[in-house]
This record gives sequence, structure tokens and C-alpha cells, in this order.
Amino acid sequence: MRNRGILYFLTACLAASMVAAILVSDSSAAGNTQLVYSFTGGSDGGNAATRLVFDTAGNAYGTTVVGGTFGCGTVFKLHPSRGTFLESVLWNFSCFGDGKNPHGGVTLDSAGNIYGTTVAGGSGGICTGDGCGVVFRLQSNGLVILHDFTGGSDGFGPGGPAVLDAAGNVFGETPDGGASGKGTVFELVRHGTIWQHKILHNFSGGADGSTGSLGPLLFDTHGNLFGVTEVGGAHSAGNVFELSPGAGGTFIFKVIYDFKGQPDAAFAYGGLIPDASGNLYGTTYFGGTSGNGAVYELSPHGSGWSERVLYSFKGGTDGSLPTSTLVFDDNNLYGTTTTGGRPSCDCGTIFKLNHISGAESVVHNFGVRPDGSYPYYTLTRGSRGNFFSSTVAGGLYGQGTIFMFTP
Repeated sequence: MRNRGILYFLTACLAASMVAAILVSDSSAAGNTQLVYSFTGGSDGGNAATRLVFDTAGNAYGTTVVGGTFGCGTVFKLHPSRGTFLESVLWNFSCFGDGKNPHGGVTLDSAGNIYGTTVAGGSGGICTGDGCGVVFRLQSNGLVILHDFTGGSDGFGPGGPAVLDAAGNVFGETPDGGASGKGTVFELVRHGTIWQHKILHNFSGGADGSTGSLGPLLFDTHGNLFGVTEVGGAHSAGNVFELSPGAGGTFIFKVIYDFKGQPDAAFAYGGLIPDASGNLYGTTYFGGTSGNGAVYELSPHGSGWSERVLYSFKGGTDGSLPTSTLVFDDNNLYGTTTTGGRPSCDCGTIFKLNHISGAESVVHNFGVRPDGSYPYYTLTRGSRGNFFSSTVAGGLYGQGTIFMFTP
């Protein structure tokens, strides 16, 4: 499996076995963040490299990369109770047939079933010695494997969330494997109890890009699918692509923008979000005027798209190296950087950015115990307008946290 550096950061498990519910104000940020839950690395999981999703009852769901009964990760639920959250593990991955090390979180369907991926495990192939990963569905009577990756033409190592279309078909990306070994975009089509795996695109590593992103794919209202690649493309700095529905269930692949590298954006890990006008927004890990990452906007322009860098991160106290998918709150975009911020820690930030003017401000610096460290994934809006997300380290036990941010 390709080493994605900090994006597959695995913290060491603690021997402790403890499930705790915590709600602590962080006075260092003027009360705008609260620690919702600290993972112990034991039975409750550890290394919360996850986005969160909510059901209609206000329960939050996500994944941990390690920990749980077998040490190979969990699917967890956070249940609101009297002003705090109680954590429960819904599934413990066994490291083998059911998968190992889920990254990126899960997706819910209208019936409450939970869909996700693991980067390893499964019974489809050997790959790095511990399986090639799976796509799973967790339902009321247990976990069902929808696809076992073989490490061949079907790809391997999916590290991002699965997404669903209106018909309940499942879509995702792999960073490796496929016809050229550079990753794939895939679809799982349901036929009764059978799920058919289809390759929508094999990345070649050339002009079409390479290495499917960790961020979720994006559907627009016309059924077009948008995503990014981490590398490859015309300038070897990644690109943004569109898959448009064609005849007979096929999709037509088109690159809509090639990142040029510094001072342009470069190397996108996070997914895309739209505004009401059809513009798309995202972050890149490198690039921008200082090379510390950027926020970019793509706007429909005639038959193509035009790009502008909305903001270039400066590093240091401003933050650097964002991997998160953005989220809107009125005219402002919010996101996280994985590093920078507090000089004593370099543990990441939450930032606010006006999507029209490009004015940016840091609204939280991570890293003061028991605060978390290194946020990788998107902020998710809760029912009361607050945002929730995770850190892969920090917290009371050093195994990651779930936090709440109030704009």
C-alpha cells in the first residue's frame, strides 16, 4: 500500500480499556471549542482519523483506525445524553475477513445502514501482507462485505468514505491498483443480495492523474460525480475531475482542472463542496504562494472551468498542510489545517475564510491538553449549528478526540 505519510498516521495503542464520556471547555480558545470525547486506544478505539455523520436523532457515527477488541479499528456511535455524549462501539474489526483499519468515517442510508471502507484486511488478496481492504455495510444483524479488493484490476486500499447515489449504489476511490496500478474510481451496483463491482475509471498516472483522494466524492444535482487526485495530471500536482453519466450505466471521465503547483494550489487530499451557484471549493496539501497549502475555487466558465486560489496558508501560527474537506456557514468557509498554529505544538488549526473576499482568520489552535492534535477531516454540522470533527492524536490519552466547535 502506498505510504501516505501523516494521512495514515497510526498512533500506538494504550493498554487501558475504558469508555469515558467527557465534555470539557477549552478556555484557550475563548470557549469556542469543547472536547466531546477522548479515545483511550483500548476497547473504545484509537486514532480517530474520521469524519462524523449524524442521524435524525442526533447520534454521531465514525471510525477509529486502531483499538477495539482486536486492535484493528472500530465503527463507533456517540449518543447525546444530558449535555454530553456517550460512546459505544458498533463493530470491532477482526483484522481478517471483515477488514482492518478503517479511515475516513462512514455514510448512512435512509434505513440507518452504515457504509464504509477499510484500507487492509478482507479475504480478496494479500497486497501488503494483511489484505487489500473491503467495502462494508453494517446493519442491524451484523456486518456484510460488499466487496473484497484483490489488489489487481479492482484496486486496493480504499482510505476514504463510501458515498451513495439516489438508487443506493455505492461509489468510492482506491489509491492503488487498477489497470495501471495508480488507483481507481469504482461503483458497487446492487442486484438483490449481490453487489457488482464496476470500474468507472482507471487512473494512468499521466494526464488523468493518479491516486484517488481520501476525501469523499461529490454528486451534483445532475448525477455528475466530482473528485480530485493527489498527484499526476498535466503538471504532476494533481487535478480535479468529473465523471458524467453516459449510456448503459457508464460514466465519461474528464479532467476539469490541473493544479500547477506553487503559487497555484497543488496535491489535493480533501473532497469538494459546492455553493448555490455551482462553484466548487477545496483545499490542497501543498502549493499556494508559500507552499504551505491553499484553498481554491473552481467556477463554471463557458464550456470549462476557471480556478482561483482564495487563500494561501503562510505556515507557523497561520497553519499549514490542510487535508480537510471544507464546510459552509453563511458566506464563510471553515476547515482545518493538519499542522501549524500554536508554536509550542504545531498541532493544527481551525480556520475561517470568507469565500468572496478571501479574508482568513484562525479561530482555534490545537494542542493544549486535553485538547486534540492533528485534525485531518471535515467539520460536520450538528443539529444546533455547531460543528463536530476529530483529531487523530491528543486528548486525555493521546489517542485522538472528538470535538465540538461553535462559530
